[in-house]
Amino acid sequence: MLLTINANNTNVKFAICEGDRMVTDWRLKTDPARTADQYVVWLNQLMQMSGMSLGQIDGAIIATVVPQSLFHLTMLCEKHLKTTPLVVGDPAVKLGIKVLMDMSPQDVGADRLANAVGGHVRYMKPLVVVDFGTATTFDVVDGDGNYVGGAISPGINLSLEALHSMTAKLPRIAVERPAKAIGKDTLTAMQSGIFFGYVGLIEGIVARIRAEFGAPLEVIATGGLAPLFHGGTPVLQHLDQEITTRGLIEIYRRNSGG
Repeated sequence: MLLTINANNTNVKFAICEGDRMVTDWRLKTDPARTADQYVVWLNQLMQMSGMSLGQIDGAIIATVVPQSLFHLTMLCEKHLKTTPLVVGDPAVKLGIKVLMDMSPQDVGADRLANAVGGHVRYMKPLVVVDFGTATTFDVVDGDGNYVGGAISPGINLSLEALHSMTAKLPRIAVERPAKAIGKDTLTAMQSGIFFGYVGLIEGIVARIRAEFGAPLEVIATGGLAPLFHGGTPVLQHLDQEITTRGLIEIYRRNSGG
């Protein structure tokens, strides 16, 4: 079995995969100080509850945008799982795609590269992957699967936290899809501003990307808040919560000879 680890700024997602499919997955709040020993106790308990054992893991791949976490996650794999993980962004790890950026591929977010690979494997056409994470990212993939570039904007929860922490009277709220754009109290006014504000951001950025790209693009929504916005605008054509894991599985396959 393959263990894929996607460590972003909010959560670390561990997925157990067999062949080209994900068997199960778990999330843990990101803490750069968490040690390999702490990770393995948590992972071992969850695997046992699912009828699996650590000994069934014979390969691992890590994508992280939190450099401080990489050492402990690598130690988890090497010390406790007895396997040397592939690390997305390591020059020795082949992505199987070109990164058409004015910067080193190692400086592009590992999750964004995995999204590009995972999106191309499934859809096989030019794409925009909108990832609703700590940041809301827009990743453009051409018809050959190459990573073209994209856009990064503040994540929805970051915006909500800023509204609460930087104002005297606005409360901390959870984002929801409001019934109307005109809020009748503070709560519904904030929900309207956040939800429809991000709908406008999504539609506007995707429209500009499509105009610059000059060819049709499928738009994929992924990430924690993707289900909330999928269906809230016709721009988001597909909901795909496994795109990053699928990309990590494919990158591992490309580097392990099958």
